[in-house]
Amino acid sequence: MNAHKDKDRESNPAPSVERPEQEAASAQPPDPPAEEVAKLLAEKRELTDTLVRRQADFENYRKRVEKERHHDRHRGVEAVIEHILPVLDAFDRALAESNDVAYQEYRKGFELIRRQLWETLAKQGLVRIDAMGQEFNPHFHHAIERVETSEHADGIVIGELQPGYTFHDRVLRPAMVRVATTPESKTAHASKRDN
Repeated sequence: MNAHKDKDRESNPAPSVERPEQEAASAQPPDPPAEEVAKLLAEKRELTDTLVRRQADFENYRKRVEKERHHDRHRGVEAVIEHILPVLDAFDRALAESNDVAYQEYRKGFELIRRQLWETLAKQGLVRIDAMGQEFNPHFHHAIERVETSEHADGIVIGELQPGYTFHDRVLRPAMVRVATTPESKTAHASKRDN
């Protein structure tokens, strides 16, 4: 039987046992050439640059959308305020009317409602244009009439027919005004037209 075992050993040699050092050496790939490393580093740099650009583009997009949303919200509020301004004007006209004793009770109610309406609009960013006594500015004032007077300097607003308003530093409605003109400036204007 021993002879039989020896025969089997000779025909089937024992598998070779590799040492751990040999396994590690055979598992490692050979060192890549220098140009392969340079190519991979360049590709990595390019991908990193692309990622940074995409992140910057996305951040700019996000800021632009946020700004547009903010402007759209202001435009919506602005449109509502434009429709409410005639109501505010109506309150002002009603309060400027009669000082009759019977009217005084109603007047208090009108004043309260008008004040609440104004405070609400002012919180949204509405500002009344101060026109009286100011120099005429075509960006804020709409001249309806020129009044010849020697009491005021030329180009000074002496009367306000309808108040003007700004909304977040943008003129929503210019003030309709009367503007003073001195007699000398009127003749100067006439002589300029004749020339």
